[in-house]
Amino acid sequence: MYVYTVSIFAVDQNLEIKTDSAKALAESLDKAESPAFPYLNTLLRILTTRCMMQAVYFCSGMDNDFHHYGLASPIYTHFTSPIRRYADIIVHRLLAVAIGADSTYPELTDKHKLADLCKNLNYRHKMAQYAQRASVAFHTQLFFKTKGVVNEDAYILFVRRNAVVVLIPKYGLEGTVFFEEKDKPTPKLDYNSEVPSLTVEDTTLHMFDKVKVNVTLDASNIQHQKIRMELVEPKILAGGVPAHIPVETGSNSEPEKKKKKLQQ
Repeated sequence: MYVYTVSIFAVDQNLEIKTDSAKALAESLDKAESPAFPYLNTLLRILTTRCMMQAVYFCSGMDNDFHHYGLASPIYTHFTSPIRRYADIIVHRLLAVAIGADSTYPELTDKHKLADLCKNLNYRHKMAQYAQRASVAFHTQLFFKTKGVVNEDAYILFVRRNAVVVLIPKYGLEGTVFFEEKDKPTPKLDYNSEVPSLTVEDTTLHMFDKVKVNVTLDASNIQHQKIRMELVEPKILAGGVPAHIPVETGSNSEPEKKKKKLQQ
């Protein structure tokens, strides 16, 4: 989905994004600049990064299909990472055994046990990312707690059937504008997946459109405080009256059942 979106927008901006190799991609992104759109390159890089599958640990001999696209390398490991020390230690031990510098033990050369170890390392890494995102979300709330209403420029990152995802470059803050709310009238929505675009009443929103949002902290539920935004520009008219369109930002660590449904 992201690859298609990037390609469509690049063509519309008379740009060419090459995905034949990591080198070609990096070079085409370096050239994707527009004096009239200073954040173009940043937005394109965000979308492109999300197209890529996250690198994971695996035991050699257990998987046949592998490649590190970002580094343009058929295989890759590390042994000097300051944040993944246990993976480093395992690599050190395996290398020491491979060159005859140290003795081994049964568990180290059992590929099934190593495969289980890799799965646990991948799981722990994912949990650490969730913890990091939760920490960022918490400190973002603390930051906006005393700011009152903050009006900022934002750019539409994604367009969905019932929402748009926006990014505020000044704060690196991302949120989703939902146009369907419980117990509130739903505006007329027309989603075009080819462009892509979303028409809300008489206003059409496109990917990378510049908008204005008001940012506040919703502390109505003390246990689940959250950043809320309100779409200010463009104004969405519902029967000639400006519609109140809220935006919610949330951490990926929130339980899925508590998140609003975002239609693809």
